[in-house]
Amino acid sequence: MFRDNLIQLRKMHKLTQEDIAEKVGVSRQAVAKWESGDSIPDIDRCRMIADLFNVTLDDLVNYNPENTEGLLPPPKGRYLFGIVTIGEKGQIVIPAKARKIFSLQPGEKLVVLGDESQGLALMKADGFLSLADRIRSDFKND
Repeated sequence: MFRDNLIQLRKMHKLTQEDIAEKVGVSRQAVAKWESGDSIPDIDRCRMIADLFNVTLDDLVNYNPENTEGLLPPPKGRYLFGIVTIGEKGQIVIPAKARKIFSLQPGEKLVVLGDESQGLALMKADGFLSLADRIRSDFKND
């Protein structure tokens, strides 16, 4: 997975093997070996590469594009949890990893937001309502 992610990220950022080598302090041949799978960089170089592409170290090393329709690893702090299917009544199952990262518990309420040009978004109801209260308060004070 590392080699495939490195190749895809390098191409997406329109960098050459030489560009990567220069940025992480190795030879172009070392980068070529990483991309061919003949070797892998040490952890410090992996961290430098992850920072270069603004992805997490875990995604650089473990991200499997087969689980996400071939998409590249997302930027740090952003997630691609996979694809869900909408049921007959409009229900979806939020993937376990998303529930864990965002501490979503059974029975918790979510707000569904929509923008015709951007799509849908889910947000914890308590966070959204707290934000709405602050905005209302700010308008009252003006």
